[in-house]
Amino acid sequence: MEPDAPRQNLAIRAYRMLKHDIIRGRFAPEQKLLMSRLKDDYGVSTGPLREALSQLVADHLVVAISQRGYRVAPMSLAELNDIYDARAQLEGLILRLAIERGDDDWEAAVLAAAHRLAKVTAISSPDELLDGWDLRHKAFHTAIASGCNSPHLLQMRDTLFNQVERYRHLWLKETVMSPTALEQKRQEHAALVDVILARDADRASILMRDHLMTPVPIITRVLKARGIE
Repeated sequence: MEPDAPRQNLAIRAYRMLKHDIIRGRFAPEQKLLMSRLKDDYGVSTGPLREALSQLVADHLVVAISQRGYRVAPMSLAELNDIYDARAQLEGLILRLAIERGDDDWEAAVLAAAHRLAKVTAISSPDELLDGWDLRHKAFHTAIASGCNSPHLLQMRDTLFNQVERYRHLWLKETVMSPTALEQKRQEHAALVDVILARDADRASILMRDHLMTPVPIITRVLKARGIE
């Protein structure tokens, strides 16, 4: 099947699968990525895998080792705090601009995304809840950010989100199955929607930054338990 498939499609598929497995912790930080194992696991040849790994290097999820292949990027408390702070600061700025520039259609999109997120607990399977909540949560925040009408800021936002995602998944696994945590997040999201609809940019940017920083203590505890400093 591989010779008939476009090489680019194979590289994209390998990139998505490998990225998913790194984020989900299938490969540990600093673990060497053996090309022979990756070829067996993902059913693609060396060429598409190298393209996928090069993109993951650009995403800061993989590190290239000169003449010796690739390793999963390390994780650290310093990187955790820096990425989360940068993301929270940028998201606060984007929200402020969205409130200034967003129209009625933007408000409607935010309300719709908030409604879908609030209903996610109707999903019963643990894996479905984890994936479903995460997808709807991303959609909610993306709907909010879209109102800034700045492709360059949104691109920067995507870059930071890619870098933070591996840390976020540690938090998700710890909290998303907890009814208490889900209720806390539901209240935070409802408060965000209220200040957005009130067009209170100052209060909204503060709430957004606080909301995005809440996972940091939990992730810190998980990393320290794994011996990561």
